[in-house]
Amino acid sequence: MESKSFAVPAERAGERADVFLAECAGISRSHAKKLIEEGKVTLGGAEVRGSRLLKAGEILCMAEEEKENLDLEPQNIPLDIVYQDKDIAVINKPQGLTVHAGGGTHGSTLVNALLYHLDSLSGINGVIRPGIVHRIDKNTSGLLVVAKNDAAHLSLSKQIEKKTCKRIYIALLEGNLKEESGTIETHIARSEKDRKKMAVSSRGRLAVTDYRVLERYEGYTLTEFSLRTGRTHQIRVHAKYIGHPVVGDKEYGFKKEKFALNGQLLHAAKLILVHPATGEEMTFAAPLPDYFLAVLKKLKKRP
Repeated sequence: MESKSFAVPAERAGERADVFLAECAGISRSHAKKLIEEGKVTLGGAEVRGSRLLKAGEILCMAEEEKENLDLEPQNIPLDIVYQDKDIAVINKPQGLTVHAGGGTHGSTLVNALLYHLDSLSGINGVIRPGIVHRIDKNTSGLLVVAKNDAAHLSLSKQIEKKTCKRIYIALLEGNLKEESGTIETHIARSEKDRKKMAVSSRGRLAVTDYRVLERYEGYTLTEFSLRTGRTHQIRVHAKYIGHPVVGDKEYGFKKEKFALNGQLLHAAKLILVHPATGEEMTFAAPLPDYFLAVLKKLKKRP
């Protein structure tokens, strides 16, 4: 029997243990429930209930026989590696690349590419998500940091939990915002109508997003978002909540948009973190992708 460990990132805090385990381990929810009922899943050394709501930074351990998984073999998928040393790597993820296997995705993920391009990855999140500290949605582009060893992984996870790791996004929103800047504060939970989506709900976890307008166009607003919390799909849900969804967002946006996009115009443009080994504050930036800039060039700026 081999033990697999899965650290709970800040954006997954508040999820049920069985739901979290199923996605992280790449198994069905019924299988996850079965393992929990058999006492093969622990939290802090003690057996855990499937309904247990997880906290950021907690580590869920699963004891199960290792199964061969061909999808986790290295794949020569091109990667934009912004920075790399023996402890961390910062990747500028392209739109359309899923971070890790699960939820029907098998192979051709960021993890497959990392296994090919990097010499080591942390093992805290098990064989399905080696090195993955936080995620970016498949159709969101931009920066994320990868841990190359367990010490770096624990340090980065703690930074995300304590909000000292800062992630700044740029999005093009439908319509024009009334204010130049502001804060959106709601509670977010999984949608009762569609469990793959998130929604503003009084039963959810606190979600706080700061925003400021970068440029106004006729019918659109280029906006910078800064996360105070890290809920799943937070920016996309909050943009919808204020009536200005992200352009190209097929899940939370308008059904019709005129740019024939492959996903939302949402880009993780800046990442600020403290290096796990040196203690140095590091800032990374990634320019807007070409397809994003092409849309902006088509728009007329407001006076």
